[in-house]
Amino acid sequence: MLETAYATQTGDPRDSIIVALDCPEHDALDIAEKLKGKATWLKVGMTLFYKTGPEIIKHFHEQGFKIFLDLKLFDIPHQVQGAAASAAATGADLLSIHALGGSEMLEAAAEGIASLEQCTPTQTVAITILTSFDEETLKAVGVAKPMLSEVEDLARLAMTHKANGLVCSPQEVAGLRHLLGTAPRIVCPGVRPTGAGAQDQSRIATPKDALLAGASQLVIGRPITKAEDPVAAFEACLKEVEEVLAEN
Repeated sequence: MLETAYATQTGDPRDSIIVALDCPEHDALDIAEKLKGKATWLKVGMTLFYKTGPEIIKHFHEQGFKIFLDLKLFDIPHQVQGAAASAAATGADLLSIHALGGSEMLEAAAEGIASLEQCTPTQTVAITILTSFDEETLKAVGVAKPMLSEVEDLARLAMTHKANGLVCSPQEVAGLRHLLGTAPRIVCPGVRPTGAGAQDQSRIATPKDALLAGASQLVIGRPITKAEDPVAAFEACLKEVEEVLAEN
């Protein structure tokens, strides 16, 4: 059953899809130009941001996009406080941090953002466990708990210590909704339209399944950016979202 959706809050199903521009600068600019007026959200990750710096955020904002700056901050609290302030100063709408950094780091990120004078402060989403991990990968890095248990513990920690939302795979969304209710924004990478390959993701789902589980927003990258026609690929994903929202 659909618990919540960011699109139902904004009235625009396009807000449910964040197009991940994890590609070289030229390709990212070309895809953004094609999606202008169609998509609402873009994700700028490390590949693009480390190449272009803050100017890419400004450019995409001028084109009318909202930006998820996916830098996955994870360091000592002092460094993260400064990094979060610098990232927020770009005007990014969303910023990712790692819940594994702990309570002091999570609160330091919030303090860094609060130190700026912003009409609309940057929101933070705390990453639980990367979608490339499976149970064996989790054990290999020393986490003996089952995946869902670890994700839920990190989600509780993050939401108790000033994160504005969460990032998890579609497979954990229903559990987090049961645990935390409808309020938190839950962003799901690892979303693959029907028929698309998993690539390097381990815990994936279709847009329909992720939304029905309770995801707020879906991060979809290569199925759109590597498509022969990125606009058609985006519109196919959007149609799936619209069908789900119309039925719930």
